[in-house]
Amino acid sequence: MKTLLLVRHAKSSWSDPTLPDRIRPLAGRGKHDVEKMGKRLASRGVKPDLVLTSPAVRTAETAKALGKSLGYKHRNITVNDRLYACQPGDILEVVKDFDDGLSYVMLVGHNPEITDFVHLFTDRVAYMPTCATLELQFDVEAWADIARENLHQALYDSPKNEHPVA
Repeated sequence: MKTLLLVRHAKSSWSDPTLPDRIRPLAGRGKHDVEKMGKRLASRGVKPDLVLTSPAVRTAETAKALGKSLGYKHRNITVNDRLYACQPGDILEVVKDFDDGLSYVMLVGHNPEITDFVHLFTDRVAYMPTCATLELQFDVEAWADIARENLHQALYDSPKNEHPVA
């Protein structure tokens, strides 16, 4: 079984419209939401083997905050440039290249890329709002084999939900 936890970064700040997109930080609401989601994930016992993020400041801040809640060391978070301004196929290539020794990977990215990537595997989630999570469990032994037809379970959550939805 391979589990991929997809996370859309938390709400970013637009207080300085002159900042380049890549360096926009989290907004106050984003910090609140990521703390809330981190507690929810921790209460479910989520323990990723790897946390991967795009190089944008808002995704890195989201990954760090969630990692802290999950007991994942900040220095172990991996930044992958291929996850910024990409296509769903690019994300799929990154995922299929994961080491098969990893069972549970958390990937923090952007929209529309995350939503479009989700649609490769399920149509049950129409849109990934900020700080939403989708845990995809695949009945496979190798990351290269993940596909729509071997999706075992999908568990969606967002800051506005009261409980995760299967």
